[in-house]
Amino acid sequence: MAENNLLNIINPNFFEGVEKLLEIWFAPKANADLRKIPRTHWDALLKSVRCEIISFTRNEQIDAYVLREKRSLLELMISVNVIFNESSMFVSNRRWILKTCGTTTPLQCLEPLLQMAFEIGGYAEIEDLFYSRKNYKKPELQVSPHRGFEEEVAFLDQFFEDGRAYCLGSVNRDCWYLYTLNRKGTDEALTNDLSINNNNNNNNMIIKSLQVPDPDQTIEVLMTDLDPKVMAIFSKEDSNDAKEATQKSGINKIIPGMVIDDYLFEPCGYSMNGVSKNGCYMTIHITPEPEFSYVSFESNVAAASYSDLITRVIDTFKPGKFIVTVFANKTSPAFGASRELEHIANIGQFKRRDIQYCRFETYDLTYAHYIKYPS
Repeated sequence: MAENNLLNIINPNFFEGVEKLLEIWFAPKANADLRKIPRTHWDALLKSVRCEIISFTRNEQIDAYVLREKRSLLELMISVNVIFNESSMFVSNRRWILKTCGTTTPLQCLEPLLQMAFEIGGYAEIEDLFYSRKNYKKPELQVSPHRGFEEEVAFLDQFFEDGRAYCLGSVNRDCWYLYTLNRKGTDEALTNDLSINNNNNNNNMIIKSLQVPDPDQTIEVLMTDLDPKVMAIFSKEDSNDAKEATQKSGINKIIPGMVIDDYLFEPCGYSMNGVSKNGCYMTIHITPEPEFSYVSFESNVAAASYSDLITRVIDTFKPGKFIVTVFANKTSPAFGASRELEHIANIGQFKRRDIQYCRFETYDLTYAHYIKYPS
């Protein structure tokens, strides 16, 4: 790890905008609730990720945290232009989401998270898990266990015997990695379990599938090669604060009705979380530097079609290319939308370069890659 920290110091003006996304669903249990976990415990958990909470909003359905990477004193002293990362965490009754970029280490918090979910949240079973990310721009700057997807898979396999790993897209260009659990062929408790120490007693958190899952869907749009004029909005030179950047860029119009918690970093960079009364969320992270510009959009808003939403996102940020992933389970109103991209070869000036489709036991997934023509 020391070698990788040195590389980050030597390259102080590079920032890895690509996020690592970890989402865990816990099986329903009476009186269990992840929101019982107090703020001090989340603060302690995030230290293992190299993150800290800088802003927070909540409603009756969901808690949303804006995070930033916690840098070492040496990094802060040596780096002339410190670039902080843009990250988010969402906590609802039985779903937990952590999305972090830079050289953060989200998988390192997996074991303490499961322990907190058991001891404080009241949960005993994991219903599902998803870990995903785009390929890094500079993988050599990452630290263990995130130096490569094979290392991440090996780490997760220590916890889950039924884990499965996938790569969608072109492995020598833009691609997207996914690790999830194989639910096939069982409605009984699976044989793998996680032993969690609680006052020196071993308690098993059993991985188990749910026969009729709650409706769930997620859309991500991962954008690169962005318009420098748009990216300039997300710097202190162009915008006085986050609210100005949000309104000037039109982010507030992408999904109307969201309560927005936004943050503009010094000297540049932007994060926002949006939450609605029904528990839907959206999150946007922006790395605006021209040499490695990157923007991600994610939401679990349900829709029979996502074409209009995708258009609003790319019209807002004007990328040169982007990846779209759509997850939807069989009880979701968006289940049919997961195949919609099959029939959308062009979106404005963008042409589809690649498309892949996966069917899991309860979810359908579509991956598509679009590039602007003429480039």
